[in-house]
Amino acid sequence: MKIKVVSTWNKKLFKSYAHRFQKTYNWPFELEIYNEDDDMFERIPELKKFVTRNHIDIPMSFLYDACRFAYKVYAYTQSILETKDYDGLMFIDADTVFHKKMDEKFIKKYLHKDDCMITYLNRPTYTECGFLYFNMRHYFVKQFAAEMRKMYDDDLVFKEEQQHDSWIFDVVRKKMEKEYGIKNNDIGDGRLGHVQARSVLGKLFDHTKGARKEKGRSKENKHI
Repeated sequence: MKIKVVSTWNKKLFKSYAHRFQKTYNWPFELEIYNEDDDMFERIPELKKFVTRNHIDIPMSFLYDACRFAYKVYAYTQSILETKDYDGLMFIDADTVFHKKMDEKFIKKYLHKDDCMITYLNRPTYTECGFLYFNMRHYFVKQFAAEMRKMYDDDLVFKEEQQHDSWIFDVVRKKMEKEYGIKNNDIGDGRLGHVQARSVLGKLFDHTKGARKEKGRSKENKHI
């Protein structure tokens, strides 16, 4: 299988925690990094336009911080729209520490389902979007990317109850499931909290989200 892994960070985040991502990445798949301090704005001018017109110095909450999470959305949608002749594409947050290697057998067993567009980690509130797997052979996957981009390009995110990427992901995912009968593969356990750490993915990597970044590990992850 031909697989690509995508992430995004800037120099400040790299120094703080993304260096662990780069140092521990041990998977046999192509890795594509969008660096906000290098050429990301040149590669994706729509992102620069969105951030420029919508920047808020101090948002009320991360729930309404559309700009903070726009970088990852533009990164993985850009890669989906540009990528050809791949079987799968994964987006993984920069605050990740890798442990065991992922192989084709694991992907076929848990992630890549021919009749599903996306494999994701659902929760009762909103999806955990620190990990997403896209079936690049799915008929609607590029349309999904285009619909996500439209939410930001046209500032439609601000018409939603919340503006962070996970909320917007669910809005677009559910809309397409309803309109086109698309199936997606939920590997979450249906509970709140650190769903990635409790999932089969927890055996392979640790998403050190939030305050976990300081120690570089998640206490909820019992696999490692």
